[in-house]
Amino acid sequence: MSNADLAERVGLSPSACLRRVKMLEEKGIIRGYHAVIDDRSVHNLTTVIVQITLERLTDESLRRFEARIRECADIRECYLMTGEADYLLHVAARDLADYERIHKEELSRLPGVVRIQSNFAIRPVVQKWNGNLPS
Repeated sequence: MSNADLAERVGLSPSACLRRVKMLEEKGIIRGYHAVIDDRSVHNLTTVIVQITLERLTDESLRRFEARIRECADIRECYLMTGEADYLLHVAARDLADYERIHKEELSRLPGVVRIQSNFAIRPVVQKWNGNLPS
């Protein structure tokens, strides 16, 4: 979105809007910009939401799990959670066979994992992180 479009949407002059954006960048509130690619359109990828439960929640087991998860190319996002599952993963797979490979070669080999629960997303309903301001 251009600065002029943003200024109009938030009710500021373009110069005032640009000053505020620069201030937010300097304070680290805006940490960067990126393009959001629609995986389903471009790569025909399926989103799988995976819940992981670890055997133990010691500092060492969390560190080992998190270090290994960072090496997995198919894992798009990973969150440490409260509740039943310890981690929530966003995995991108081409199809069921590809997810089977990811499960067998990556997820089941993660250190300390005692339970893996996979859920296939049918379609996105809301994705507000894509740069659009809510209406």
